[in-house]
Amino acid sequence: MSAVGERLTDALYGLGWATVRKLPEPVAAGLGRRIADTAWRRRGQGVLRLEANLARVVPDASPQRLAELSRAGMRSYMRYWMESFRLPSWSAERVGRSVEVKDVHLLTDGLASGRGVVLALPHLANWDLAGVWATRSLGVPFTTVAERLKPESLYDRFVAYRESLGMEVLPHTGGSAFGALARRLRAGGLVCLVADRDLSASGVEVDFFGERARMPAGPALLAQHTGALLLPVTLWYDDTATMRGRVHPPVDPPETGTRAQKTAVMTQALADAFAGGIAEHPEDWHMLQRLWLADLDPAKGPK
Repeated sequence: MSAVGERLTDALYGLGWATVRKLPEPVAAGLGRRIADTAWRRRGQGVLRLEANLARVVPDASPQRLAELSRAGMRSYMRYWMESFRLPSWSAERVGRSVEVKDVHLLTDGLASGRGVVLALPHLANWDLAGVWATRSLGVPFTTVAERLKPESLYDRFVAYRESLGMEVLPHTGGSAFGALARRLRAGGLVCLVADRDLSASGVEVDFFGERARMPAGPALLAQHTGALLLPVTLWYDDTATMRGRVHPPVDPPETGTRAQKTAVMTQALADAFAGGIAEHPEDWHMLQRLWLADLDPAKGPK
């Protein structure tokens, strides 16, 4: 992206944060749907990639069904953005009634044990809202990592936004993030990682909807390195204003094997939990990038 394009991207995001939160909620929701439908009708690269990804998730879907899913997927994606733009102005009460999570005791009991907890999530529904719910409704601060974005000012804007919501944010690049996350976990803290797409081209290969994909090793390695509990989480929207979620049973390290072998087994278990949640709610999986190895350029890695 050119310098002019980067500045324009940053300005557009800034406009969204500054204006969308001030709109009446029905107006903001309607605006999100119109933007989503316009993008879907234009059949741009992101929409086509989303549809191709959904074809793996729902392999028996007809072209009409795939089109319906991709349109619903774009609406879900824009709901994520409209909610996220408005989150800083939401009260703790509003956040509390906007999220309902099944089996949350797995998280709270894990933290109460003092072990530290790693929550691993796919790009389902609104992970930022889930994070705000953890900080405001559960009263649990946590640490996460953020992908480096261009321009740098946009990355800084995202970091400032998430920190304003009570999250500690570390950059994805650089060797210090793993050590900082491990220290938080050893102190009995919470780490939340979106973990269905590897950004390093050096992750763990997994079977995902019948094809090979690569997912980050970080969650499994952190759990092994620190003794923290590793919990998959899936999220979804329904026909209400409340986002739903589920904390899945812990992924324990195998008793035998090398660290690499244990990491592979644990990461596959995460992939299986993610696949179950995505298969149940494919329209809420916001994966508009290449994921499966068959779609990646080996020379360039994920895009």
